[in-house]
Amino acid sequence: MNDEKVNDEMTPTNDLGIFQGEDFMAGPQEEKSSPHAGRQHVKLPRDFYARPVLIVARECIGKLLVHRTAHGEAAGRIVEAEAYRGPLDLAAHSARGLTRRTAAMFGPPGHAYVYLLYGLSWAMNLVAASEGEPHAVLIRALEPVHGVELMARRRNRPPDSRDLTNGPGKLTQALAITGDDYGRDLCGERLFLAESPGPTGPIGRSARINVAYAGDWALKRWRFYIRGNRYVSVRPRD
Repeated sequence: MNDEKVNDEMTPTNDLGIFQGEDFMAGPQEEKSSPHAGRQHVKLPRDFYARPVLIVARECIGKLLVHRTAHGEAAGRIVEAEAYRGPLDLAAHSARGLTRRTAAMFGPPGHAYVYLLYGLSWAMNLVAASEGEPHAVLIRALEPVHGVELMARRRNRPPDSRDLTNGPGKLTQALAITGDDYGRDLCGERLFLAESPGPTGPIGRSARINVAYAGDWALKRWRFYIRGNRYVSVRPRD
């Protein structure tokens, strides 16, 4: 998990507070209604997460990541993800043991592990495997599907911009995922994964991004992505 400089705090230190919550990011022009109320999703059950982390990482590709807030629902298709299998995996936060920050990783599967990336933006992970096994899947990129205009306002980008969700910190800002979602149950009604209609496309594999510090673990081909998708964050993309 490429954040060697991240501290153990769960709240950003940015004086502007631009990642501190939905009310600030959404802006006063957004109506606090429930436009997602009629949308139905086939939510993934806990059993989906309670499997080996490499399987979860591979099979979450193409699923929808959905976040519901007072301002509406936003969702994107997962097009890039990475598996982390601590404590032996030196690229995983859990290689450092059980701490206040990594407690969610050691907990039951099907919960969110959210952390600050370089002290500036949030990163969203799915806790996998079983309780006591600190394994997680980092969501690296999404293809916007629902609530695209809402994402665009949060990101201050055009709705068709590739930059909307093509990175871990970008997608969390677009979906308004913050440290408040740390440990959130992914089988609840607010933040969850769901089935996505339509084909996923061919899936590629590569080494994980920005984990050279992890020695031989950096060579593990534990990054999965949809080949040719324009929202995949970095090369290789094909």
